[in-house]
Amino acid sequence: MRKPSTSQSPARRAWQRFKSNHLGYWSLLIFGGLFVISLAAELLSNDKPILARYEGHWYAPIVQTLPETTFGGDFHTPTDYLDPFIRAQFAKPGNFALFPPNPYHYSSINYFSAEPNPAQPSQANWVGTDDRGRDLLARLLYGFRVSVLFALAVTALCAVWGVVYGAIQGFFAGWTDIGMERAVEIWGAMPVLYMLIIFSALFSPSIPLLVTLIAAFGWLGIAAYVRAEFLRNRTLDYVRAARALGQSKRKIIFRHILPNALTPVVTLIPFEMAGAIGSLTALDFLGLGAPPGTPSLGELLAQGKANLDAWWISLATFTVLVGMLLLLILIGDALRDALDPRKQMEDAA
Repeated sequence: MRKPSTSQSPARRAWQRFKSNHLGYWSLLIFGGLFVISLAAELLSNDKPILARYEGHWYAPIVQTLPETTFGGDFHTPTDYLDPFIRAQFAKPGNFALFPPNPYHYSSINYFSAEPNPAQPSQANWVGTDDRGRDLLARLLYGFRVSVLFALAVTALCAVWGVVYGAIQGFFAGWTDIGMERAVEIWGAMPVLYMLIIFSALFSPSIPLLVTLIAAFGWLGIAAYVRAEFLRNRTLDYVRAARALGQSKRKIIFRHILPNALTPVVTLIPFEMAGAIGSLTALDFLGLGAPPGTPSLGELLAQGKANLDAWWISLATFTVLVGMLLLLILIGDALRDALDPRKQMEDAA
């Protein structure tokens, strides 16, 4: 492993240490690539053509709602592009339809499958279908995106609230710290999963509600680390010098202490995301998570439990979930090593 140059900035040296951890670095690339792919899910897995030409006219069905009569059908209802009749219309000379690689949306049902649902992997459905005939690959792709976006939202809220709470505790210390720490101990003693189940059952299911509930219990770890950093840094010479120069408390907090206290927050982000994904999956598995119809890994696990003979449902969902959590944990381990103060001292030596 090449030792980072001491002439580089601390951030640059930390990035070099992170890149030298091949497992963490490649995990970040793979996870980032999969997330970017999931953001374009509508272009990769959709039951509507991206572009279509019919009788000399061009259409973009992926962004248009077109009635069946547009393509020679008899009804004014929205076109079902999986219908063999519509497919035959596009197969005529001069007509064509450019479908995504996987021609199924997460909500579309394959009514024309030759096998009963849940159907095994086949040429039509590469990973099979669930118990309602929905394409499993499409639901996994969209479910991955929902899980990651959910985890990012929860982590952002946890980081903001945890940093604010921990900074107030650590900077003012004394009775402020004692009172706030007792409140943290009481809140942290709550049975988190049971509380989430109770609140989810009391209110109508929605993604914003789940984000708020899980973030309400997820900020405690970040607050503890930030509190410890502020308690340590507030007694150091550079903070005492800033106070002696008459700088305001706000400037001392934001300019001097906070940048040094954010290191543990950065290392905790992947682990917070993994925890948020696990909580969402658990609630969805129990039927208390995302609204019905939302592509969900937990709901697919519940289907696998209810249909033990449909092995492809459990296997595919378990593979995606474990792979996602493993990548996040490897990224977190690499970040922790890269930002380890002992490694920084070794580089400076």
